[in-house]
Amino acid sequence: MDPITHGIAGALLGKGYFADRKGRLAVFAATLGAVFPDIDIIDEIVSRDPLAIVKYHRGITHSFVGLPFFAALLAWLTRWIARRRGIETPSWAMLTLIYGIGIASHIVLDGMTSFGTRMWTPISQQRVAWDLLFIIDFSFTAIILLPQIAAWICSNRAKGRMRAVCMWALFTLGAIAAWTAASTSGFPFHLWIVGLASALIAALFFLPAINGWGFTVRRSSWCQAGTYAMLAYLFACGIAHHAAMLRVKDFASANKITIDRIGALPLPPSLLDWGGVIRTTDGVYQARFDLRTPAPPDFHFVADSPPDPFIARALQLPEVQLFWQFARFPVIHSSTEDAEHIVDIGENRFVNTRRKGPQPFTYRLIFDSSGRLLEQGWQADGMFLRHMQKLSPQRSGETP
Repeated sequence: MDPITHGIAGALLGKGYFADRKGRLAVFAATLGAVFPDIDIIDEIVSRDPLAIVKYHRGITHSFVGLPFFAALLAWLTRWIARRRGIETPSWAMLTLIYGIGIASHIVLDGMTSFGTRMWTPISQQRVAWDLLFIIDFSFTAIILLPQIAAWICSNRAKGRMRAVCMWALFTLGAIAAWTAASTSGFPFHLWIVGLASALIAALFFLPAINGWGFTVRRSSWCQAGTYAMLAYLFACGIAHHAAMLRVKDFASANKITIDRIGALPLPPSLLDWGGVIRTTDGVYQARFDLRTPAPPDFHFVADSPPDPFIARALQLPEVQLFWQFARFPVIHSSTEDAEHIVDIGENRFVNTRRKGPQPFTYRLIFDSSGRLLEQGWQADGMFLRHMQKLSPQRSGETP
């Protein structure tokens, strides 16, 4: 999940359950705790290893094992800085609790995505992925943000109307931007949904001013209501995932497919859009479907290339073995180009069928005719991060 949404979730919890008694520092701690685990991106930035995102991201900082240590350390640092500045702070134990809740929210929400997280590092390196939320879920972000905005609007009766108008306009523009981004990236949705979202936002921002009832609601109550709405949305995602998984299993059963791994993966823009993926012994079945459509999903099969010495050589490399631990639905493709042998390993968890060119997380290895490794790394344009390109050529025949 993106760091901004994590921070919004932390702020929601801090305002809803700690701010009234522990003040602004509690909101700060909950928000910082909720974004803190992504500090591990520093390893990706400074490392020259193109596999850094697989090796370092969502590791110890995203682990329940490391949570108590990081929460206690952040609480101690916060109290130390606050005392030097003469700021009153909650007790160290209370701050540790608040930081712990913020970090825990990050770990759990990342576990709900298809990317998953190693939430028990270093005890286990297995990635937990419940496949309930897409990595960027605009609906989820709106659900946890809008109650906080409504609370801010209703915190000042004199400025409430102007704040409501400005926020309604801003969020409507945001919905239009989300519609544009979704269409551009290959996950379009109907424009009328933007109109519906704008109407719902207007109701949330303007209706509380009727008879002034909204101005009597405490900020904590607004945010607690937002927490309940968040949990209701996650529950709905769980029901949708169950329904999507049943469709995928029905296809596998009807076609007598030998299953290695199976999954129903969330897709944007809503909890009604899903991808079905089945890894077999020789390839991957994949489909994209809408739960509102009663017809069975239309699966297509992507076959592995037949085994050859270059695939066997690739699978022995430590970099490929690391990538293989990360991949859930990989496909191996072997080809020859200008006397060089190319082995591509794609991860079909994040395939966008409307995207041309290499898919995200496509790892490429290039061998000469004798089987010496010449080059390896992410296939060019196969990653959205520009710094993750191919490694410089290895002409010595040594594995990098």
